Amino acid sequence: MQTKKVIDYIVNWLNSYAKNAGVEGFVVGISGGIDSAVVSTLCAKTGLPTLCVEMPIHQAESQVSRGREHIDFLMSGYPNVQKTEIDLGSVFDEFQAQVPQDANEKSLHLSLANSRARLRMTALYFLAGIKHYLVVGTGNKIEDFGVGFFTKYGDGGVDISPIADLVKSEVFELGRVLNIPESILKAQPTDGLFGDSRSDEDQLGANYDELEWAMKEKEKGSSSSGFSGREKVVFEIYSHLNKINQHKIKPIPICEIPENLK
Repeated sequence: MQTKKVIDYIVNWLNSYAKNAGVEGFVVGISGGIDSAVVSTLCAKTGLPTLCVEMPIHQAESQVSRGREHIDFLMSGYPNVQKTEIDLGSVFDEFQAQVPQDANEKSLHLSLANSRARLRMTALYFLAGIKHYLVVGTGNKIEDFGVGFFTKYGDGGVDISPIADLVKSEVFELGRVLNIPESILKAQPTDGLFGDSRSDEDQLGANYDELEWAMKEKEKGSSSSGFSGREKVVFEIYSHLNKINQHKIKPIPICEIPENLK
């Protein structure tokens, strides 16, 4: 990959999109992970106002500290970058206290985790609304179009997605060229939605390098019968997640009414 040229291309794309949309800047949620670090840096490089937002909900201290380290790094080099923090912990606690708790435990925990992401989306759009900014997505290709590893109307609720055509290894490559802090480059990817130490790999059953391999094999038309051992396991994990998450990956289905019935 021609990394520096890809960076320039995305920065120009962001600038052009903002100009054509008639908006004044960007809002990016900062998680302490590589994706939000790369996206916020790309936005900063446009020269347009870029608001980095921390939205902790009982986050692990390591995630909070990495996010703050990255924001400090950005603000030291880009005068167009600003920051704000909205602690949504008490909002989430109140929400959790008001909703039913008698559901299946696994379903309850997953629904509450997704609710965290949706509360953050609401906060980002509030800030974008009052500032006339765009909410910028931080999903990569594997998450958005491979295994559907995002929350619908949560971190999937965005205006634009600048890195959604890049797989995770390519995002890391951009991060190294953009001088993203080493603590973020070395951190194990996690969505931080469950309030514990589980990683993305713990949830998915495979790491991103494995999933990238499976995505390429699937695109070539391969089937699980052509693999054995760990490769077979990973390919089946990818295929299963890709299948069950098509409701996220594909556009919302529309019931199109025949003209003769209108």
